[in-house]
Amino acid sequence: MAEQTVSENTEKKSLSFIEQIVVNDLAEGKNGGKVQTRFPPEPNGYLHIGHAKAICLDFGMAQKYGGVCNLRFDDTNPTKEDVEYVEAIKEDIQWLGFQWGNEYYASDYFQQLWDFAVDLIKQGKAYIDEQSSEEIAAQKGTTTQPGTESPYRNRPVEESLELFEKMNRGEIEEGRMVLRAKIDMANPNMHFRDPIIYRVVNHPHHRTGTTWKAYPMYDFAHGQSDYFEGVTHSLCTLEFVPHRPLYDLFVDWVKNGQDLDDNRPRQYEFNKLNLNYTLMSKRNLLILVKEGLVNGWDDPRMPTICGFRRRGYSPESIRNFVDKIGYTTYDALNDFALLESAVREDLNTRATRVSAVINPVKLVITNYPEEQVEVMEAINNPEDPEAGTHTIEFSHELWIEREDFMEDAPKKYFRMTPGQEVRLMNAYIVKCTGCKKDDEGNIIEVYAEYDPDTKTGMPGSNRKVKGTLHWVSCAHCLKAEVRLYDRLWKVENPRDEMAAIREAKGCDALEAMKEMINPDSLKVLTECYVERYLAEAKPLDYLQFRRIGYFNVDKESTAEHLVFNRTVSLKDTWSKMNK
Repeated sequence: MAEQTVSENTEKKSLSFIEQIVVNDLAEGKNGGKVQTRFPPEPNGYLHIGHAKAICLDFGMAQKYGGVCNLRFDDTNPTKEDVEYVEAIKEDIQWLGFQWGNEYYASDYFQQLWDFAVDLIKQGKAYIDEQSSEEIAAQKGTTTQPGTESPYRNRPVEESLELFEKMNRGEIEEGRMVLRAKIDMANPNMHFRDPIIYRVVNHPHHRTGTTWKAYPMYDFAHGQSDYFEGVTHSLCTLEFVPHRPLYDLFVDWVKNGQDLDDNRPRQYEFNKLNLNYTLMSKRNLLILVKEGLVNGWDDPRMPTICGFRRRGYSPESIRNFVDKIGYTTYDALNDFALLESAVREDLNTRATRVSAVINPVKLVITNYPEEQVEVMEAINNPEDPEAGTHTIEFSHELWIEREDFMEDAPKKYFRMTPGQEVRLMNAYIVKCTGCKKDDEGNIIEVYAEYDPDTKTGMPGSNRKVKGTLHWVSCAHCLKAEVRLYDRLWKVENPRDEMAAIREAKGCDALEAMKEMINPDSLKVLTECYVERYLAEAKPLDYLQFRRIGYFNVDKESTAEHLVFNRTVSLKDTWSKMNK
């Protein structure tokens, strides 16, 4: 399907089509009037922002309509799965604000699925095929031509049963044979052309060890697991639309003649979450991690949920973003700026305002007593009256942003320049008197005089000046490292661009990624200063560095070496730069 660009002005209907289906099913009394969903991740990597959309839908529908959402790990491929991923997935779901009703695994049903497969063989609905994967693929046919039957399609039931047992005893090497469902090699739906339902995997499973050597395929395990658990609404992304008839067929087969009436799982599909300047494939994200192009799964440049968490995104901002873009039946390419807008909107209500100087130059208030120190009150969050205040020290020498001083300034420059007045936030109005340079002409100090009658809150403070600057006291601040994160990719659609590069140059995914990566995606500033108030700040605290952006404390931060990550700038500068 052609992708459509979605702007920030996208209108969202009061009920998505998925929610309308749920409402209608409840009104008609289907499934005994209950709602049961499931979130079924494969534990082969960390969850990304695309999974957040599915999580919000699966858990949100159950939560809103008095149902239950279970967490079921699709652990049918032991070569790629790990307990590390299981634990990370659970942490991410809970951080987003959801809790599952029950925790299940596809491996819980391995015996039931095996028994079902044996029964299909006995009914003549499945057979062991000894062809190679290439031969099987060639016999599938095309969308306009029917497939051809396997030479093993009509092998005796007893023979298939014996070989199936051998597959699971480890007597058959991987790729040597598979179990296929016998359906219809001429069906217009390619998924009906005798799909593979079991294969051999000689690798220990993270839960069942070496008990099983034959493992079910996703299409065979998924619908049956839904049926075993009593799922009512099986919500999937659009690529599973052609799989739905097979899903329904396997449910019909496993119920074995039982009249389910309206009590059966039904699959419904919605569009994936696609973001520009973002690559969301666990396979490609794993390459980034393993090849050291990023610093782990939770690198703040990664689109993983743990990466966004480390960067300082709030769970509320992600849920609000998902709610804004909604659910449709067509693929769309969403603007990353819309996600950042949702983050700004949420953090504006919860972030504590603090002062930090990330590119410092010293400001000397020449007429302020050298030994004097005043304690100023700073409002924690003007959007939240209950957030209170904290104190910040004012003294003879301050750090200000280097960008806030210009020796020869244009007319509409309202920051610090010789002869011009500015207000120092929460403090006094000062007038710049000059600067000092080193031998190479670099400015090393700026000088100003303060007006003692203009302290914030005093009658003289009503005098208007056009510029207000933030600052920290040189003698009362903490040195810090600040990491400025930007988008990892310099191309708008890295997925399509990577495919084009690989085709044009015949290179692998890694080499294509290296061409697309943004060299300025991380800038580390080590000579930064922050308020002493931040000595007690902890990871996941939400902060706004006044006039700079939203930040949070990185997990690597210590009392001796403070580290802050930029979550997002105060305004969307990327869109303007790339127009």
